[in-house]
Amino acid sequence: MSLFFILLIMTIVLNVWTIYNSLFLYPLSAKREPEDQPFVSLLVPLRNEAGNVEGLIRSLRSLTYPDLEVILLDDHSEDGTLDKLNEQVADDERFSVIQGKELPEGWNGKVHACHQLSQAANGECYLFLDADARVAPGTIQQALAMMQQKKASMLSGFPNYPNNHFLSHMLVPLQHMVVLLHLPLFVANHTKKPMFTAACGIFIIIDRKAYEAIGGHASVKDSLVEDVHIAREVKKHGYKMILANITKSVLSYMYVSGKETWEGFKKNVYTGIGRSVGMVLFLTLFYAVVFLAPACFAIVGLVTGDFAFLLPYLLTVAFKMYVDARTGHPLWLSFLLPVAVVLLISIMMASMFVHKRGEKYQWKGRFYQ
Repeated sequence: MSLFFILLIMTIVLNVWTIYNSLFLYPLSAKREPEDQPFVSLLVPLRNEAGNVEGLIRSLRSLTYPDLEVILLDDHSEDGTLDKLNEQVADDERFSVIQGKELPEGWNGKVHACHQLSQAANGECYLFLDADARVAPGTIQQALAMMQQKKASMLSGFPNYPNNHFLSHMLVPLQHMVVLLHLPLFVANHTKKPMFTAACGIFIIIDRKAYEAIGGHASVKDSLVEDVHIAREVKKHGYKMILANITKSVLSYMYVSGKETWEGFKKNVYTGIGRSVGMVLFLTLFYAVVFLAPACFAIVGLVTGDFAFLLPYLLTVAFKMYVDARTGHPLWLSFLLPVAVVLLISIMMASMFVHKRGEKYQWKGRFYQ
């Protein structure tokens, strides 16, 4: 069998698998209300987030959940974040602002900030939210209803990303693609097997009892991908964790520049795949065959006039378009999937080499091994 027909079959299977797998990524529903309404602590760590404060507070003020406290922690910001926070929340008794303590040895900065927030919280349920997130008014009700319906102790999801620069457009929405392609969601959402899970620290809602049972953020204090590691701890301790499609209720202005996008992915991607050289090599080969080879055949087809050679590429476009349509991202991104994959492979390599050279990852003025 020729390489062309192998690619054709692979890209057909790619589409069928993704459509099937997506059926188990449950969307939050605005029509469903939670049967129980626990007191919720919404917890937001901020470090040098002055540009996000106004939009964040405006979004949080719009929340309609009645039993709510909002605690915001300024983690030694150097850009006036604390002053802006105090100014924006001064007239709302639901909000409180605290200042973070010095970062102890061996802790990741965000993890320590979340740990301090949990210590200040009074809720029966914690919602950890990033400063660059914006939420729809009924998001908490929707998340709690889904948790109660599925009898889950933790829920997370990847938001919609309204990107405003090229590198972010290429890389950030790939998070949705990677989940739908690589994570068998039926297993992830119906079992407590720790290896089958994913989470996004931008939006994590967790029952307080489960959070305390796993030891909270202290149990993953040195992690660069604490969201995934917390999800695994939840499952290890016998609790159910589910991944939901939250893109209609939560969005995130994740990175403000190409440089920040590159540094953010470089910090996380190698750790996220277990710091495994073998996994980097496998994914590089897999993506090259599945996504780059069809693009090469498409070029040959355009040059020779044999347009049948475009079929595998168009099927990869259909795959990415389906993912982008479900997650609210621009459909034109699907035609640039080969470009995005080349960038993803490059950043995997760059992330791996940082670790292999014994260097440190840099993020928001801090360095991590």
